[in-house]
Amino acid sequence: MRQIIRHSVLFLSVILFASACSVQKNPVSGNQRLMAYSWSQEVQIGQEVDREMVAEFGLYDDETVANYITELGEKILAESHMRRESTDQQFRETEFYFRVLDSPVVNAFALPGGYVYFTRGLMAHMNNEAQLAVVVGHEIGHVAARHASQRALRQQFGQIAILGGAILGQEFLGLPGESILNLSSQAAQLIFLSYSRDAERESDRLGVEYTAMAGYAAEEGAAFFTSLKRISEESGQAIPTMLSSHPDPGEREQNIPRLAEQWRERGYEQNIRNQEEYLSLLEGMVFGEDPRQGFQNEDQFVHPELEFQFPIPGNWQLINQPQQVVLVSDEGDGVIIFRIDGESESAEQSVRSFIQQDGISVNSQNAATSSDEYTAYYADITVSQQEGDLRAIIYSVEFDGRVYRFVNYTSPNRFSAYESALTGVPGQFDRLTDQELLNIQPARIQLVTTDRSDTFRSFLPDELPMNLTPERLAIINQVHLDDTIEAGTTLKIPSQ
Repeated sequence: MRQIIRHSVLFLSVILFASACSVQKNPVSGNQRLMAYSWSQEVQIGQEVDREMVAEFGLYDDETVANYITELGEKILAESHMRRESTDQQFRETEFYFRVLDSPVVNAFALPGGYVYFTRGLMAHMNNEAQLAVVVGHEIGHVAARHASQRALRQQFGQIAILGGAILGQEFLGLPGESILNLSSQAAQLIFLSYSRDAERESDRLGVEYTAMAGYAAEEGAAFFTSLKRISEESGQAIPTMLSSHPDPGEREQNIPRLAEQWRERGYEQNIRNQEEYLSLLEGMVFGEDPRQGFQNEDQFVHPELEFQFPIPGNWQLINQPQQVVLVSDEGDGVIIFRIDGESESAEQSVRSFIQQDGISVNSQNAATSSDEYTAYYADITVSQQEGDLRAIIYSVEFDGRVYRFVNYTSPNRFSAYESALTGVPGQFDRLTDQELLNIQPARIQLVTTDRSDTFRSFLPDELPMNLTPERLAIINQVHLDDTIEAGTTLKIPSQ
């Protein structure tokens, strides 16, 4: 029942590590300071949480991109404090892992012990390798400076914070903090661990340092932070400098060239940009949401790859994750969670195994037929917990050799208001037959070489894919709509 409790409460408890804290060395400064974990614990935590991250959010399925990010990561890592002769052996021998997550959200973050993540959405917003190198260095800096261990020491029990290490600092892969589901308490603790502005500024400095030492034009990183500022402005989510745990993108946009110039004065030429090579890597990359993995079509959630659909109640929010689909009522007090049950062989077994958990009282259970065709089974249950009881409908359906399970719940006093949604959504689970929807493909980045000098706006197609706006396409190209684009320039134009 712990899973349901995690889903129903809008907080995730932060683990107190103070009792296990000890004096540890900081690889960046070389000084001893109080840390929440030993280095071996940081590595172990990274290993355990990495498995959850990959399972929950998915890797971008492109071996060329995966190899590229690993090679670039190792190149920047070689210049970091983690690989310097003066650094302790335990740090120098720690293996790093660089992953590209299959998410359209523009973000990057790091876990303790050497696990670094970038989204395909972030990569699409870069215009050259030097820009990405600065972000790679920034995330390596978080690991090297042991910011997670420092911050965990200061966290207060029960405090809700935002993702530590995330570039934007407002969302994690597009989900508000309270909607991060199905993660262990340890993973949740790290996701909700926010770094201070000083830690973020230190990682910015380290990112520029490592990038400059590797020969990249570190000042290029400023253009990416300009894009972040524009994304925030377009979405109406600008982050006030004094209210965010992260520096404002505009501040970082100004600081990065200054930091890069300091390293140039020390003799680091910083000439590498690799624009043409980087843009060619992006050609064909999925841009935006991938409809093959499910999307909202009017009042239905449709999944072309698995060929099913079910209704979305009016005014309910859809959260589509690789491992599950979540619907949340407009008041936030009704939840529908849909997943494949890979452990059960039948709908009845799926429901019965679920309701055997402690704390569950069964009000009723019975066989059913979803959409008058597919074998199903359901139970109406009450879940007892300290935070307050829940009333839930557990509904499983057999479809195309798989068992799908809905876990739908609210508080007992709201059950009558939501009963039609909690029972009707799984009861209308059905096969997707619309050939246009079944054949839909994601938008992919195409490279276009301009044949004339004209405004950026003039090179846009008449119809844009997947609800993309002209402004967003200008942002991913790091130009403005009315900027003049010279003939022979390569542009990123997603097409579907």
